[in-house]
This record gives sequence, C-alpha cells and structure tokens, in this order.
Amino acid sequence: MKIGLLLFILIVIMLVVLSIRERVRLMNRRNKEWDVIGEAKTSPMSRALTGLVGTAGGIYLSLVLMQTFLELELPTNVQLGSIGLEPLAAASIAIAILQPFAIRFLSLAKRRR
Repeated sequence: MKIGLLLFILIVIMLVVLSIRERVRLMNRRNKEWDVIGEAKTSPMSRALTGLVGTAGGIYLSLVLMQTFLELELPTNVQLGSIGLEPLAAASIAIAILQPFAIRFLSLAKRRR
C-alpha cells in the first residue's frame, strides 16, 4: 500500500511538472517581451504556476456553485490510500493540469485540417 501511495504522488508531481512546462511553452509562444528595461520581470515558470493555481481556483469555484445550484450531495472526502481528498478540489486540479495538453491537442487537430 505504501508503494501505491508513493507511485500516486510521483505521478501527480510528474503531471504537474509537465503541465507547468506546457503552460510555459504556450505563454512563450503567445507573448512577446515588450517590457521596458528596468521593470521587474517574473519568470515563465512562476507565471505558469500562478496560472495553474488560478485556473484550478476558478474551476473549483465554478464546480462549488454548480453543486450548490443543483443541490448535489457529494462526499466530503474521498480516500485514496492514506490520502483524503475533497472531490471538487481534486477534480479542479486534475482539469487544470490537463488543460494545456487539451489546448495543444486542439491546435494540432486544427493544423491537420
């Protein structure tokens, strides 16, 4: 059971790192550096991590509002081994991690037409 938990944590960390890397790549492709000299600059990684957390937070708020509006009864915690997760928070993080890969997939699908 400990190996399964360790494997789960390593997979989640790997997915977060890959998602941040993909977000950095997308931001570098979209944004040109037009900053004047002397202004403080944030690193692409910090902007990508901020975007990941912000996206996950927005998704979480939307899911909570939808759950409240639809009056859905969800469990307060879901156990994955020895880790207890709140279902809406886990879903929002998972969606935010997968979002840049979905954007890349859609852009590749558009190019192939």
